[in-house]
Amino acid sequence: MASLSKEVEAGAPGLSDVWQVFTAPAGLFRRVEDTGAYGWALVVLLALVTLTGYVQVQTGLIDRVVDQQTERQLGELEKNQGNLVDRVQLKDAMDAVRKSGDFMKLLQRLGAIVVSPIYLLTSCLLISSILYAAVALTGRKPEYHTLMAICVYASFVDLAGALLRLGMMISYRTTMVDTSLGMLAPIGKASWLTAVDPFRIWFWLLVAIGLIVTQQLGRRGAAVWCVLMFAIASAARVGMAYAGNI
Repeated sequence: MASLSKEVEAGAPGLSDVWQVFTAPAGLFRRVEDTGAYGWALVVLLALVTLTGYVQVQTGLIDRVVDQQTERQLGELEKNQGNLVDRVQLKDAMDAVRKSGDFMKLLQRLGAIVVSPIYLLTSCLLISSILYAAVALTGRKPEYHTLMAICVYASFVDLAGALLRLGMMISYRTTMVDTSLGMLAPIGKASWLTAVDPFRIWFWLLVAIGLIVTQQLGRRGAAVWCVLMFAIASAARVGMAYAGNI
């Protein structure tokens, strides 16, 4: 019985081991094998991300925030153009603003429920593929399932971040929340502080640990590639924040 329990403990990690990514990531990644054993963990991860988005939609906060923005735009439109155009043209312009608001609600609902899990899955696949090429460039034998498992288990940190943001949304009654230092910037203003997100840093630290423990990359290689990809992802995030303010 003792030998059997040791074999179970030494086997590939499963759903019941997900919590170890927060408490003992090195031990978890040491048990990762070049198989598809992470499948159920990925399914549960995507399901929980989808559920988090669904709860966000059900709170009505998306509609509330968009309605507030629409009312603000309508007020500015009526104030700035009320004396410049006839009432029919003004009514048409206000109807266009309302339709734009309804469309924005639909987009944000789809983003929360559909786009978020797709983005997470695509991110895991893309990062695993890039790391596969990075390992191959070193002359080592890359193991795609190992790399994918590392990304999947590390992504449970992203889920924790999403749950925290959901809690902040419910607490502050708005969807305009973030776990990055961008929250320190003036409301509605983009800032490079958006790049500094503890959960993203935590994710990349876990990926680096996984690469080193599974011997896919050495310490220096894991650090270089993780810092490089973190920098690229952060630059893209900041760029999107600034683009949203244009």
